[in-house]
Amino acid sequence: MRSKVLSLLGLANRGHNLVSGEYQTENAVKTGDAMLVIVAEDASANTKKLFTDKCSFYEVPVYIFGTKESLGRAIGKDFRSSLAVCDAGLAQAVEKAISQETSGA
Repeated sequence: MRSKVLSLLGLANRGHNLVSGEYQTENAVKTGDAMLVIVAEDASANTKKLFTDKCSFYEVPVYIFGTKESLGRAIGKDFRSSLAVCDAGLAQAVEKAISQETSGA
C-alpha cells in the first residue's frame, strides 16, 4: 500500500504548496513560508542536524520520514533529502498521517 503521507506530499507539490531540495527548504524555513519540514531518514547527519536546529529556532515542525528515493518519487522528481510544505492545511494533514503511520494505526 502506498503511504498516505507520500500521497499528500504529491498533492501539495501539484498545488505548488511544496518546496524541495536543501537550499529551497532552508529558505522557506527562514522566510516563514514553511509550515512543516520533512527530512529523509537516509539523509546525511549534517542535513538532519541543519534542519532540526533551523526548525527548532524558527518553530517549524520537522519530521524524519521516508527515504530520499520515496520522497523524490512522491513529488515526481529525483532523490530529495528535504521537503517543506508551505500550506497550513496540508501541513496539518501530513502531520496527522505521519503520526498515524509511526504509531502503527
